Amino acid sequence: MSSQPVAAPAKLDAAVLKIAGVVVLGAIMSILDVTVVSVALPKFQEVFDASYAEVAWTMTGYTLALATVIPLTGWAADRFGTKRLYMTALVLFTIGSVLCATADSISMLIGYRVLQGLGGGMLMPLGMTIMTRAAGPDRIGRLMAVLGIPMLLGPIGGPILGGWLIDVRSWHWIFLINLPVGLIALVYAQIVLPKDNPEPSESFDFVGMLMLSPGLALFLYGVSSLPETGTMSDNKVWLPMLVGGLLVIGFVFYSFKPKHPLLDLRLLRNRNLSVASISLAVFTVAFMGAGLLFPSYFLQVRGESTLDAGLLMAPQGLGAMVTMPIAGMLADKIPVGRTVPFALLFIAAGFFTFTQVGTDTSYWLLCGSLFVMGLGMGGTMMPIMTSALRTLTNHEVARGSTILNILQQIAGSIGSAIMSVILTEHLNDSAVVPGIPGPDGAPLTEAGLAIASVRDPAVAQQIPDPSILERGLQFVADSFGATFMIAFALVLLTLIPAFFLPRKREVSHLLDGEAADRPAAIPLH
Repeated sequence: MSSQPVAAPAKLDAAVLKIAGVVVLGAIMSILDVTVVSVALPKFQEVFDASYAEVAWTMTGYTLALATVIPLTGWAADRFGTKRLYMTALVLFTIGSVLCATADSISMLIGYRVLQGLGGGMLMPLGMTIMTRAAGPDRIGRLMAVLGIPMLLGPIGGPILGGWLIDVRSWHWIFLINLPVGLIALVYAQIVLPKDNPEPSESFDFVGMLMLSPGLALFLYGVSSLPETGTMSDNKVWLPMLVGGLLVIGFVFYSFKPKHPLLDLRLLRNRNLSVASISLAVFTVAFMGAGLLFPSYFLQVRGESTLDAGLLMAPQGLGAMVTMPIAGMLADKIPVGRTVPFALLFIAAGFFTFTQVGTDTSYWLLCGSLFVMGLGMGGTMMPIMTSALRTLTNHEVARGSTILNILQQIAGSIGSAIMSVILTEHLNDSAVVPGIPGPDGAPLTEAGLAIASVRDPAVAQQIPDPSILERGLQFVADSFGATFMIAFALVLLTLIPAFFLPRKREVSHLLDGEAADRPAAIPLH
């Protein structure tokens, strides 16, 4: 029998907070490692004498590993127990981190990043499962708010930490820092996490695994190749997307046949889970996709260092830290359908400022807008997840959190690719500068020269007409603004499914996870 949630007091007691501490520590390592590595890509190019396309695989390989292992997490949690599996994931991630620091070629680094991803992919869905079971139905909102902390610290702290470690020490330390944190998390987990007895009765869905995991990996490989190629017609993009998409579609039809599918899509008959999943997917495409471009604006248009660009993003996290605990408490008392639409309006208001960015837009205005967006984000993502998981039974939580994490992974990758391609397409429309060929012999554009001059002031001294750089820099700023406009529209689009989130108090089924009569609307067995 799995460990059962018990009726709990309204406030978060010390025992539950200790469990939350373990989960947050693991999630911080997993999420932080994505953004920390993103700022190290130029360093990898220099150290390993590799192209950007090659070093980008240090991120793509990690993402593909996450997508491959997440579908296995629900079954494995039931089969081996959440505590044992969580500690295994921590070991894999920590070993992968240490190996990354020893890599002496780009191919070795990519391989070790895949190992990291296999561990990191299980940490977040397992963490959601452990915390939901520990909290009980009346405190899920507050616990999910705690789990939201690493989601904020990753995008904010990653660039700051990565820039500082590379400047002060070396690139190896962006991986080595996970060793002490991982060891602490392992000891902490062994002491604090409750023992749970696994339920080995379910057979493993090998057919589903052979369709879903490779399908997700191939599809995301194609999506991740889109920014590099800049076109859907490239074989590197459309072919893996097509094959991967067909495998995933095949799995969708197949998954309703076996008694214990790898990913139980029958859970989506639960209206709360399906509406929350749609809302979360649309929101993630918009927010996560554009979120990667905020630091790029500060780097490419304003000429800030990596560390300063990371610091300028801090107001977003501060805003979310203000509202996330409040939103967590409200989610336990007020239906999220009455709060999430208002939070989305805050995000839209902040986004609108970035649709109007120029070359000298006030930092006070930009940081203030990021703070407002953070206020909205703190009241959006975790309440949506709370709504999705609250009406599932104890046994279904692992499967439900797996669905949510897969959707987030796919939506985040699609959002990043879409926003990168849109920005690149806009930049490519810049006027060509006559008589100044690029390193590869191709003509340089005014936008390209402007970005190069921001990175290296010596470039500006070689341009006889300063107006070329002024026009180019303005064009780059306008390109960012146009890309942010697409994200702004997608945030507004999220309001549509958000209005279908529950507006009345829902009865929780978390405590009847082992009841003989489960709700017919969301069968698992």
